[in-house]
Amino acid sequence: MLELLQNFQTEMASGPAWVPIWVNIMGAILLLAIPFSFVRVEARWVLLGVLAGGAMTLLLYSQFGYQRILGLGHMLFWTPVLIYLFQRRTSLRIGETWSGKWLALAALTIAVSLVFDYSDFFRWVFAGQT
Repeated sequence: MLELLQNFQTEMASGPAWVPIWVNIMGAILLLAIPFSFVRVEARWVLLGVLAGGAMTLLLYSQFGYQRILGLGHMLFWTPVLIYLFQRRTSLRIGETWSGKWLALAALTIAVSLVFDYSDFFRWVFAGQT
């Protein structure tokens, strides 16, 4: 498993320079779900989505290599989380709590990532681009 993760990181680093930067920023933001999950149910759902999406991405990587289909891992698990956060937007207390501010930032981060993921996935399906 460790070797798979190392190979994934090596291939990701060999691509455009902005990709590992974005992945690190995204990871830093979304892993804040760990401490916030002690006080917010929404953070628990974000954490579950991050863990499941990451596991699915590594599973897809083990089967297909570093291709645009990897976005499917995020699509399957992060889309429902984003919909959930959007539905809960009025109760997040964004202006009142740190956890609310983080949830808004997490939702924005997930949304931006999903734009890339859906784009990559549909390019993989319809154009056969790796």
